[in-house]
Amino acid sequence: TAGFGRIADAHRLRPAVVTADFATGGELKLTVATNFEVLLAGIAPKHEDTTDAPEAKKYAALRALSTHDFTVRLREFAPKYLQSLRAGFDDQLVVFTLADVRVPSDVEPEQARITTLVATATVPTDASAFTWRYPALYGGSALRISVDGAKPVVTEWLPTETTSKAYQIGEPLRARTTMEVAAAHTWLGYIHILPRGLDHTLFVLGIFLLSIRLRPVVWQVTAFTVAHSITLGLALFGHVAAPAAIVEPLIALSIVYIGVENVLTRDLKSWRVFIVFLFGLLHGMGFAGVLLDLGLPAGETVTALITFNVGVELGQLSVIALALLATFRWRDRPWFRQRVVVPGSLVIAVVGAFWTLERIGLI
Repeated sequence: TAGFGRIADAHRLRPAVVTADFATGGELKLTVATNFEVLLAGIAPKHEDTTDAPEAKKYAALRALSTHDFTVRLREFAPKYLQSLRAGFDDQLVVFTLADVRVPSDVEPEQARITTLVATATVPTDASAFTWRYPALYGGSALRISVDGAKPVVTEWLPTETTSKAYQIGEPLRARTTMEVAAAHTWLGYIHILPRGLDHTLFVLGIFLLSIRLRPVVWQVTAFTVAHSITLGLALFGHVAAPAAIVEPLIALSIVYIGVENVLTRDLKSWRVFIVFLFGLLHGMGFAGVLLDLGLPAGETVTALITFNVGVELGQLSVIALALLATFRWRDRPWFRQRVVVPGSLVIAVVGAFWTLERIGLI
């Protein structure tokens, strides 16, 4: 059932998941799992969606390659890629040697092909500290550190152009404290809404537009949060599973529904909170992929789950606050619905419809 958590929209950029495994014999084994088609196409991290990038056609052509052909292309690209990695011991950068390339062969058309590249390097005998920096050209990364192939003890989320903290060599890895886990996952949840969660942001804006009163908006957002917390928790503990081919289009359809309903009705119906709750269950399945891809901290699963949801809620409230600041002078004007609510909701519905067609492979 964990495979559900690997939801990865084929057109949505995600950070590389990097595992640095230190063997007792002095070898560093580096495993990078990411969408290498994005890297080979040359799509810049600023493009949240690959379809917005000038290299979109090149990306599509790479996705169309067979497993064998893409493996060949990636092996050709690997030396340049490995040379760009900034894994260092003290002030000395290490040189990696390609060990393996694992290209999945059973990826659904709506999913990104997450390929794993394995490389090795020798740890200098006099090394005292290890640091990691992913090339800014390729975006952000999540660094996981383990010893002798054991479950990673440390997971550090590193936005673009960020260097990891220094990890002392030869000392037992210290798992992050509960407060450190809480802070990291609150921030991760927040940025999954702002700025990275455009689909979730549009859904929240759709909720905001229908009612000029703040209390009903907060009730709907709270219902949405409770719902996605339920499915996120169930997914993380392996109790629910759903294929990306179903979940991702339904998330897009939920955006269409909110936009269309805003156009067709002037009043907030009592059952809308229930509808929002049902859609929240879907969005929670989408959130699950983020935490499962990055890896949950050992012994702190509950903390990570709760604080990630707190971050998501804070992100949603930030969206509402920004929308309120932008419109509070006009929300009680008689023309507000005609000039703001209807056009804004139509834009939301059209974008959601485009994503729906895109995610089912029709465009």
